[in-house]
Amino acid sequence: MSPVWLVTGAAGMLGRDVLARLAGESVTAVAANRVALDIADPALVRAALEFHRPAVVVNCAAWTAVDDAESQEEAALRVNATGPEVLAAACREHGVVLLQVSTDYVFAGDAGKPYPEDAAAGPRSAYGRTKLAGERAVLHTLPDTGYVVRTAWLYGAYGPNFARTMIKLEGVKDTLDVVDDQRGQPTWTADLADRLVRLGQAASAGAVPAGIYHGTSGGQTTWFGFTREIFRLLGADPARVRPTTSDAFVRPAPRPAFSVLGHDRWTAAGMEPIRDWRAALAEAFPALLAAERRSSGDLAL
Repeated sequence: MSPVWLVTGAAGMLGRDVLARLAGESVTAVAANRVALDIADPALVRAALEFHRPAVVVNCAAWTAVDDAESQEEAALRVNATGPEVLAAACREHGVVLLQVSTDYVFAGDAGKPYPEDAAAGPRSAYGRTKLAGERAVLHTLPDTGYVVRTAWLYGAYGPNFARTMIKLEGVKDTLDVVDDQRGQPTWTADLADRLVRLGQAASAGAVPAGIYHGTSGGQTTWFGFTREIFRLLGADPARVRPTTSDAFVRPAPRPAFSVLGHDRWTAAGMEPIRDWRAALAEAFPALLAAERRSSGDLAL
C-alpha cells in the first residue's frame, strides 16, 4: 500500500500545486480544504489522522489576508497558530512528519543581507506574529519530525496573486506605478510544491534534519523589477512600468522592506534550493497567462 500524504489548505494556490506534484509520486494524496477539516479542532484533526493514517502532513492552510489580520488578530491566530499546534500534537501522537508553511513576515524586514534560517525573528505585523507562533508550536512539539518552510512573494496559476494581477493590468493601463523599495524573491508555487514534496520524502526516510528551511527562489528583485519582467514576457514595453515608493500605497499592515531569505539549510541537507526567480517565471508564464485569460473570460486570445 502506498504511503498517504494529507494536504491541508488543499483548495488554495499552493495546496493545489502540492497535490499536482504528488500526482506524479507513488503516494496516496488526501486533499483537505477548510470545509473538510478545521485544523484548529483537536477532535477533527485526531479523527482525520486516525482514519487516513498519513506518513506526512503538509499544512498549506493559513490566514493570508495580511491587512485584515491587523483588526482580526484572534481569528488569524486560530488558523496560523492554534491550527499548527493542534496538527503538531496529533502528528506527535501518530508518528507523522509535519511540513508547516510559514512566511518572511516573521522577520522585521530591515536586514541588508539575506536572512539565514536561524536569524532572530521580529515580526512587525499581526500576520507575522501569528505565523511565528505557529512555527514555534510545531518546532516545540515536533523537535525531530517538524519542518517549517518559510516562503514569500508567492504566485501561481491557481488563484489571485501579484503576477496575474500585473498581467491583467497590462491590458488595461497605459502605465503602472509599482513599488521599488521592497525587495524580495518572487516564488512560483509549483517550485515550492516540488521542494515540499522532496523534503517530505527525505524527512520520511530520516535523511534530513528537522527544523527551518527557506522555500524561496534564488536571486532577488523589487515589485517594480518583477513587474518589468512580466511586461517583457508579455511583449509589452517595460518602460510603461514606473517606480514608486511604499508611501504611495499605505496599508494597515506594514510590508517588510527586505524579504530576501538565505537557503544554506538546503545545501547542508544535501538538497538543491529553488532556482533563480527569472527562470521560474519564464517557465510559469504560459500557465499564468492562460489562467488569467480564462478568469477574464478572454478565451479567444
